[in-house]
Amino acid sequence: MIRSLWTAATGMVAQQMEQDVVANNLANVNTVGFKKSRADFMDLMYQIYRKSGSETTQGNQLPVGLEIGMGVKPVSTQKLFTQGDYQQTGNPFDWAIEKDGFFQIDDNGNTFYTRAGNFKVDRNGTVVNSEGLKLIPNITVPTGTVTFTMDTGGTWTASDQEGNPLATGRLELAVFVNPSGLTSVGRNLYAKSVASGDPITGNPGENGIGTISQNYLEMSNVNVIDEMVKMIVGQRAYEINSKAIQTADNMLSIINNLKRS
Repeated sequence: MIRSLWTAATGMVAQQMEQDVVANNLANVNTVGFKKSRADFMDLMYQIYRKSGSETTQGNQLPVGLEIGMGVKPVSTQKLFTQGDYQQTGNPFDWAIEKDGFFQIDDNGNTFYTRAGNFKVDRNGTVVNSEGLKLIPNITVPTGTVTFTMDTGGTWTASDQEGNPLATGRLELAVFVNPSGLTSVGRNLYAKSVASGDPITGNPGENGIGTISQNYLEMSNVNVIDEMVKMIVGQRAYEINSKAIQTADNMLSIINNLKRS
């Protein structure tokens, strides 16, 4: 009976983590470029009393065995890089990546990656993110720029009032073999890991890299309805595991109160 107490307890711990993941997804429902996470679980080891296929004393073969599971454990939280909805902003420094790719961000010599395309221009004319971190490669908007345009291939042009180009260049994106293996460091940034592999860099629209949509932002890919359903299912699973603990405790109480006549 003690086994069922511990087994149900693992279920409560697992559902608590599920709620933690759901809560983080819902908290970032309006975060630009945010990618939702999914908690993955696996069952624990089994106590095997009788193996399937073993023979009885009469020489018969058992079609099934006798195995008692020991519960569940969280094994991973996987980032799901499905496309988020697009929001038109009209801001020339808002860029959305269509399909695969990440913007490259320089943080004191360390390269990070992001899907958040809400960029700004600092006092030096450098294109930076909301924390003032520069793009890789660097984009500098010259003084006197009136219009800034970027095509789907990432080629940008800064022009004066008469439409004469003052500077031009091309954006570069990065892709990964396993983007779910990236390490989430917060601040809308990801860091490469052994699991993600090294980044493959290139221009938008080439070699399987996504294209750029100027004046648009990719919003969070969190679906509120899906997350609410997960929350309800997780709550009910948590409750049923707590009921299993109560039932096991009641059965132990009955055994403890047995008396010889």
